[in-house]
Amino acid sequence: MIRSELIQKIADENPHLYQRDVERIVNTIFEEIIDAISAGNRVELRGFGAFSVKKRDARTGRNPRTGESVSVEEKHVPFFKTGKLLRDRLNGNA
Repeated sequence: MIRSELIQKIADENPHLYQRDVERIVNTIFEEIIDAISAGNRVELRGFGAFSVKKRDARTGRNPRTGESVSVEEKHVPFFKTGKLLRDRLNGNA
């Protein structure tokens, strides 16, 4: 599902809301999650999962085309850990 499909589904299920308002709400939620993660904070949505940032140390990698060694700098990457409810639904336990 992409963002526009999510917005449309929420708008269809809530006919009392204008689609532009639903779009603003969804975009605000995503922006708040992005801002929190960018600041190094953890965002937990109970039953769904938690977004956090993990640090990857600098290392020596390989160029897959040439096999040449290359230096890969330290970086921070987003990480998502599923919540118990989501994990149970995926495995047919709920």
